[in-house]
Amino acid sequence: MTVPLVIVDGANVVGSVPDGWWRDRPAAAARLRDALAAVLTQGLPDLPGPVEVTLVLEGKAKDVPQADNGVRIERAAGSGDDAIFDLVRGVAADRRTIVVTADRGLRQRVLALGAEVRGPSGVPRR
Repeated sequence: MTVPLVIVDGANVVGSVPDGWWRDRPAAAARLRDALAAVLTQGLPDLPGPVEVTLVLEGKAKDVPQADNGVRIERAAGSGDDAIFDLVRGVAADRRTIVVTADRGLRQRVLALGAEVRGPSGVPRR
């Protein structure tokens, strides 16, 4: 059986907590990357681990280095939403795919492809 894939909308999840992230976007993205490592084994509420986690980054945050913690970084060439849509389109038919975002437009796009959606509060953010 294939391990579920959790795709995290980095900009949306970081932006969901008003903790000053806008002063240092790369540092905020790195904190999220590191916090998501727990999801690999613990999973999400109602989705037990293990899961695979891909963090999609865009803009100034996309230069955050890949860490050796199991969370894969996907750097969007343009829109993060478009990069997430493309990732989902490539895998949703073959494996359980969960997108973590509060973006309504993106939610509709990925639901139409068969993905599930969770809000930002469903993942550790710090």
